[in-house]
Amino acid sequence: MDKKDTALKSPEISIQAVTEDDYFQWFPLWIKYQEFYRVDIPDNVTRLTWERFLNPVEPVFCLVAKYQGEIVGLVHYLFHRSTWAETEYCYLEDLYVAQEIRGKHIGKRLIEHVQVKARKRHVSRLYWHTHETNLRGQRLYDWLGKKSGMIEYLMPVQ
Repeated sequence: MDKKDTALKSPEISIQAVTEDDYFQWFPLWIKYQEFYRVDIPDNVTRLTWERFLNPVEPVFCLVAKYQGEIVGLVHYLFHRSTWAETEYCYLEDLYVAQEIRGKHIGKRLIEHVQVKARKRHVSRLYWHTHETNLRGQRLYDWLGKKSGMIEYLMPVQ
């Protein structure tokens, strides 16, 4: 599992696997992401998620975009089995770019970096969801991918 891959770099933006030292820059973006989706993920879940990113056995990953040494974007993704394929799927679960830096194709670069990771694992599918009100995000997603036609339903389990 490629947690320590070297960064894809440009003169201004680098995309790289998160490191333990990145927590205090990652966390405010994680909070902004939650605010955008109007969710409040409990602190214990956030801590567990962070630990999973750093655990080489876990199939859950975080990449960050850095601009002038500061984290300005994040993407979380995971690999999982499917009943529809012999190989794994890659689910891009969270994507966020700081509002003040948008328009520099950072979100696009983060998604493309996940695509590279997915190709290395020979997955059958890379997919993600977004809220129907995330129109700005949908412009990017329509540019990079195609709508599957699937509708998601949620059912409480507790």
